[in-house]
Amino acid sequence: MRLPAAERREQLLHTAVSVFAEHGYHATSMNEVAEAAGVTKPVLYQHFASKRELFIELLTEIGAELQETISKATAEAAGPRQQIENGFRAYFGYASEHTDSFKVLFGAGARRDPEFASFALGVETSIAESIADLIMVEGEPVTHRYLLAHSIVGMTEAATRYWLSHQREPGVDLLAEQLSQLAWSGMRGIRSPS
Repeated sequence: MRLPAAERREQLLHTAVSVFAEHGYHATSMNEVAEAAGVTKPVLYQHFASKRELFIELLTEIGAELQETISKATAEAAGPRQQIENGFRAYFGYASEHTDSFKVLFGAGARRDPEFASFALGVETSIAESIADLIMVEGEPVTHRYLLAHSIVGMTEAATRYWLSHQREPGVDLLAEQLSQLAWSGMRGIRSPS
């Protein structure tokens, strides 16, 4: 069936996420993406000039989608404590519902290429900036708050990888609640250097 160009492009992106998540960037060929999408390679090349261009578009879309998901969730919070929990819930919920996208954005294949890695770093930095604003320690330099915020982001990403590979237990809500308690207690426990 012939799809309109915009719909075909979306279908190709959706298929490419699954193929790249399964095989990684380097081991995936444009032939594999075309075959999985049920199109010829020339059709794929009508939409994307190269595998690199296709992958960069995926990273751009996934990163924006994850950031928007977290921003919406935290904007609805009643206060800082709730922002942290909502942010965790949105992050884990996204990883659970869009596991292939999470793997593409944060996978090792993307991390080995500096340009690809910059997309994941942009998402991490955006999240860390939001968290840093919630770390209020008198006398704590802004650079230290950013370091602490990036530590929380790293903890979250590592926890997500483990959680996804271990039957996703506990569920998203309990996981978000527990990690937000850990992060909130830790942030509130930070004391200014003597």
